[in-house]
Formats: sequence, structure tokens, C-alpha cells
Amino acid sequence: MAWFKRSKENISPDSKKSDIPDGQWIKCDSCGEIIHVKQLELNHWVCLKCDYHFRIGSAAYIKILLDGSSFKEYDKKMKSGDPLQFTDTKKYTDRVVSTIKKTGLNDAVKTGVGQINGRKVSLACMDFKFIGGSMGSVVGEKIARAIDRAYESRMPMIIISQSGGARMMEGAFSLMQMAKTSTRLARLAEAKIPYISVLTDPTTGGTTASYAMLGDVNIAEPKALVGFAGPRVIKQTIGKDLPKGFQRSEFLLDNGFVDFIVHRKEMKQKITQLLDLMM
Repeated sequence: MAWFKRSKENISPDSKKSDIPDGQWIKCDSCGEIIHVKQLELNHWVCLKCDYHFRIGSAAYIKILLDGSSFKEYDKKMKSGDPLQFTDTKKYTDRVVSTIKKTGLNDAVKTGVGQINGRKVSLACMDFKFIGGSMGSVVGEKIARAIDRAYESRMPMIIISQSGGARMMEGAFSLMQMAKTSTRLARLAEAKIPYISVLTDPTTGGTTASYAMLGDVNIAEPKALVGFAGPRVIKQTIGKDLPKGFQRSEFLLDNGFVDFIVHRKEMKQKITQLLDLMM
């Protein structure tokens, strides 16, 4: 005998579960709109209803920003070591191996050379899928090498940031990358070679405290979270409510921390215009 009885016939016996293939439709985190993946991709992974910018990986951003198949990747095989023999819920080495297997990436940034509307650029594009886009030794070294290529060939440097900050599993080795990348960018500035920084959601922690905010021009995507400590941590520290929209792109623009907010569909053209002015 059943241990319960239905009080109301609120489910039709003829009803069927929606037959939607996994991975074909995505729900917008902002407005709840259900969007087909192909339609979303054609719209640069931006919600057609509310303009919410979905987080996208490095491969997708490179496809949006660069011309055709112009991207040539460098330092692809670099992988993180384990200088501190770090263990939390699992060994750091095991975490790296499992993340590589899951994402197909060797670390949290792709670097290389490509073209934007025919103009050659050195590019570094971060990827949040790899341990929260955290900045470890490999990320710092790859970005430093990308800046060196820009310096040696006198071509513009573009970094697309998407990061939770420094990688705690590497401790001080991770924090050293802030100084390494910042000094490389200082040399680039002395040579009067343009550097454009693109801030996507989220750009936080040590990434923000170094190369992400050092652009000759800092561009943010709409409503991207950009800051050092997160809003929750700051609120717990000071014990006060934060201003509406605190640390979002629009708040930063109003307070002079970024130069432009640019829709993803317009990013390629905006960067082209800036490079035409700066070169």
C-alpha cells in the first residue's frame, strides 16, 4: 500500500517530460530566458533579451576578437609545478591533472599572436574554467613572454582578464607574478607600445592589483565584477552596506577606474579604433 495519497490531481496523466537534448539550450542567469546554444553563439554569447554577458572561455573570446584563423598560440605546453607540495581537499598536482583533463587547457591563460582587422597584436586571454582563472607561475610567465613578444616586435599588447586572483596553492610564487608582469608592462610603456586591458566578469584579486588595471586603456564588459576583494568580504570587514552596483563596471566607470564599457559585439571594432589612434 502506498504511504501517501495525492490530495489534488495537479499533474495530468498525459503530461510528458520536455524532450530537450542536454546542452542544446541555456537559461540566462539574469532574466531566466531559455536560449538555444547556436543562437547564443551567433550573438557572441550575450542574452538576446536582457544583454547579459555570459562567461565564455578563451577559445570563444579569441574567435570573437581575432580575424579568422590568424591566431598562433605560443607556450601551449607549459604546465604548473607544485613547488610547495600543496594539499587541501586534494593534492595540487591531482587538481591540475584533473582540470587539464576536464577543460582541455594546460593552464588559465592562452597566449599568442593574431590579427584584429588586419592589425597584428600580441594577445593573452584568461579562462575562468581553469581553477577559477587563478594566476599562478605559468600564467605569469606566459603573460610576461607575451608582453616580451609585443616589445620585441613593437606590436600592441592586449590582455583579456577573467580571474579569481592569485593561486593560493602556489603561495608567494603566485604573488611574484604581479611584480613580473607589471615590470614588463612598464618597459612596454617606456617604449610607447600600446597596451589595452579588457576586464570581463570576474576580474578580482591579484590580477586586478597588477596587469588588469595597468592598461593605457582599460575596457570593461557591461556589469562585469571588477575589484580586489569581493563585495561580501568587504561588507563583512567594514560592517556596512555597500553602494548599489558596487564593483560592477558601471560603478567603476562613474568613479574613474575604467575608461570604457563596451558591449562584446562591439569590442573588436572599439579596439581597432583605439589602435588606429594609438599607433
